[in-house]
Amino acid sequence: MSSPAVSYLVFDIESIADGNLISNVRYPAENYSPEKAIEVYCSERLEQFGTEFIPYTYHLPISVAIIKVGVDLKIIDIVTLDAPKYRPHIITKHFWDGWKAYKMPTLVSFNGRTFDIPLMEMSAFRYGIGVPAWFNMQDRTYDQKRNRFNQASHFDLQEVLTNYGATRLNGGLNLVANILGKPGKMGIAGHMVQDLYNKGELEKINDYCRCDVLDTYFVLLRTKVLTGELSLEQEQELIADSMQWLEMRSEDFPVYGEYLGQCRQWENPWLESDVEEPK
Repeated sequence: MSSPAVSYLVFDIESIADGNLISNVRYPAENYSPEKAIEVYCSERLEQFGTEFIPYTYHLPISVAIIKVGVDLKIIDIVTLDAPKYRPHIITKHFWDGWKAYKMPTLVSFNGRTFDIPLMEMSAFRYGIGVPAWFNMQDRTYDQKRNRFNQASHFDLQEVLTNYGATRLNGGLNLVANILGKPGKMGIAGHMVQDLYNKGELEKINDYCRCDVLDTYFVLLRTKVLTGELSLEQEQELIADSMQWLEMRSEDFPVYGEYLGQCRQWENPWLESDVEEPK
C-alpha cells in the first residue's frame, strides 16, 4: 500500500548564533572567542534595540521539525532532520531535498517568511547547496516560489493573521496556540536554545521544536476554518484524530505525552442551544 501524498510540510526551526562568524565580521581586531563574540554582540543589541536577539544572518539551523500533512489535513508523520546528529549542513540539505522529493508541497510556518525561510536560504548559500526549484526566478513574478503572496508555495500563518504585516500579532505563536487550548511555550523559549546547545542538550532542543511545530499545525487547522476551507466540526474531528495519533506514539516520543498533558479543552461556545440567527 503506497504512502499518502504529502500536501503540506508544516515546519519549525531552532537555531544558534555562529560565534566564529560574528567574531570575524564584527570584531576582527579584537580576536574574540566565539562565546565572547556572542556575548558582546548580544549586549550591543540589547543596548541599541532592547533585545539580545541576533539576526538570522549570523545563525545556524540545529533543529528542524516537520509534520508531513496529507490533502485531508491529517498528520502523516513527524520528523526531526538529521537525528540524532543534527548537523547544520545536513539539516539544510535534507530540508530542501525533502521539499523537492515530496513534489514541492506547500511549506507552512509561523513567521517563517522573516526568519525560518531566509535562514534556510542563507544556509544553502553557506554550504553551496543549489535550490533551483525554489529560486525559480525565470517564472512570472507571482508564480515564483519566493513571492511573498504565493500562498501555494509558502503559507505563513502569521502573514495571514496580520494581513501581511499590516498589524502586529503581539504574543506570537504562544498566544494563538493558547487561544486554541494548546500549550504554547512548555518551559523552554527560543532565547534558551543557545545555552541548551552549549550544554549538549540537542534532544531537549528537538523535543521543544516538535512541540512548536505541533502548535503550528493546530493553528493551521483553525486558520483553514477562518478562511472557509474547513468547517469547525471538521477541524474538531481532525484535532481529535491528531491527539489520538500523538498518544499512540507517546511511548517512543515521551514529549508527545507531555504535550498532550498540557493541552486544554477548547471551550466551544457554539455548543449552546440558544444561538440565534442574525435578523
